[in-house]
Parts: sequence; structure tokens; C-alpha cells
Amino acid sequence: MKFIAGFFIFFIFYSNENMDSKNVLKKMHDRYSNKWYHTFTFSQTTERYRNDSLIKTSTWYEAVMFPDKFRIDFGNIKNGNAVIFSRDSAYNFRSGKLDTVTINNDDLTFLLGGMYFTSFDSVLSKISHLGYNLNKFKEASWHNAPVYIIGADSVNEKVNQLWIDKEKLVLVRFIEYNDNHKEEGILENQQQFGGGWSETKATFYFDDKLAQKEYYHDCKANENIDPRVFDPLQFGKVHWYKEK
Repeated sequence: MKFIAGFFIFFIFYSNENMDSKNVLKKMHDRYSNKWYHTFTFSQTTERYRNDSLIKTSTWYEAVMFPDKFRIDFGNIKNGNAVIFSRDSAYNFRSGKLDTVTINNDDLTFLLGGMYFTSFDSVLSKISHLGYNLNKFKEASWHNAPVYIIGADSVNEKVNQLWIDKEKLVLVRFIEYNDNHKEEGILENQQQFGGGWSETKATFYFDDKLAQKEYYHDCKANENIDPRVFDPLQFGKVHWYKEK
């Protein structure tokens, strides 16, 4: 009877887990702060789609330095076509020359690692600023695995949502609504790197139409990267990727 009573107490405790959006983010932050990898590099096979048909395949070379630096080189590095996201700006290069400077709209660098390099209060402020309602929360299933949904009370609600794998506590899906358009990202095939995780396949939809698929290769965490890689003034002088 002691075993049964003990099991009953455990069951009640487990079933009454008091979770909400802020508690989920706190669990994520507690688990990965001071553990997540600081840098991440990979090459990526990128498939672009139109009307559900493949129209282009190319290779991109990507490097991240958390919390807020991300670079993508499109195609052959020698062609000089790239974008550097650094802090609040995005620097777009074409044929080796700076083309435009725009506002940094790259939310994923923060959501996929940057959040573990700042205070928890800053995490709450940032995610609220990105348009996720932390007063809304839902538990559901995604690909036969339990998930927490931050920002929505229903899976069909047309609001910004973050879907978090309940076991790994990593982002596996996001939905955003901007200017009457819907963007959805599905992040799959998570693998562990250093003290964190990364998807190795990503699929993106715009207005529910397939737009892009990404497959990661040669993923490396905590490599030494020259910070000049993310300095737009040093573009063309230094690069992290070494051709084989």
C-alpha cells in the first residue's frame, strides 16, 4: 500500500504541473543558460519552391555567433553575395559590395540560442516585443510528441505561436502573422551539439504555400570563429569556411 500511495502522490503532483508560457520559457532558460554552444557553422542545401514545385537548389554557408550575429553566404563564396545580421542591422552584399542596410528582422537567432545569453527578464521582454502573447498557453501534440504552445490558447488561433518540444525544450515550429500574411517554420531532425540542440532540416511556408526547404550539413559547434566574419567593414577579407 505504501508503493501505491507513493505512486498516487506522484501522479497528482505530475498531473497538476502548473505550466504557462512564462514557466516554459523559464524552464528553457534554466536548462540551457551557460550551457548552449557559443558558435555554430554549417553548410546548407536550400530548395526554393513556387506553387509547390521546386524551382531552384543552391548551397548556402552559414555561421552564428550568439547572442546576435548571423551570416549567410549565398552560393559560391567568391561571388560575394551574402547577408550579415549584427545586432539591430542587416547588411546585404551583392558581388562583394555593400548593397543595402536594413533593420534586422532575424528573430530565429534569438529563439534558437541567443535567448540563453541574456537575462530571463530580457527574454520575456524580447518575446513579447516579437508579438507573442505570454498570457496565452496550450499543450498539444506535434509529430506524435507532446509540445507546449506559447502565445495561443488554441492550435487553430490566428496569432503568433511558438511550439516547444516538451522533452528537449527546443523550438520545433513557429507561426507568425504580419501584414495579413502568415509565415510558418517547421524545425525537424534535432541533433545535440555541445550543450544545446539544432534542427538539421527546416521547412518554411508563406500563406500556407511551400516556399523553402533547408538541409544542414557539416554542423560544428563551439568552433573558433574570427569575429571579423560578422563585421561588414571586413567583408571579403576573412571567412570562416575553408574549401575542401
